[in-house]
Amino acid sequence: MGINHHFEHLLKRHQLKRTEARLRVLNLLVNKKTATSQPDLESVIGDVDRVTLYRILNAFEEKGIIHKVFDLNGTANYAICSSDCDEHHHNDEHLHFNCSNCKNVYCLDELDMPPIVLPAGFKLEKLSFSATGLCPKCANKE
Repeated sequence: MGINHHFEHLLKRHQLKRTEARLRVLNLLVNKKTATSQPDLESVIGDVDRVTLYRILNAFEEKGIIHKVFDLNGTANYAICSSDCDEHHHNDEHLHFNCSNCKNVYCLDELDMPPIVLPAGFKLEKLSFSATGLCPKCANKE
């Protein structure tokens, strides 16, 4: 199955119309090793206007295709969700690593996160794990 066919299937599964702009955004996000901000996407996507891109990102987040994580400056960045995310539950409870040098945000899915047991009466709605330090590339420069 080609990558475009995979993206078309993903859009169909989430009841989203197939558009070239949506396919291009998916392709960009899947091929990035880091979470990506809307301004960064705007700079490489070119002919998709800001409002359309915002709507695409919003729809993808609502449907569980991408998740939002904030960088050290408070800017929203987006990354592809795991395949078991949907519009009712995001399974993005992994470590988000912010590099203090290059400012990239990495989703470290491979780490096992400890279970969170809240005291009686608390109801968890969203959980976020983040860490700050140097990514391997920046750490090797020092």
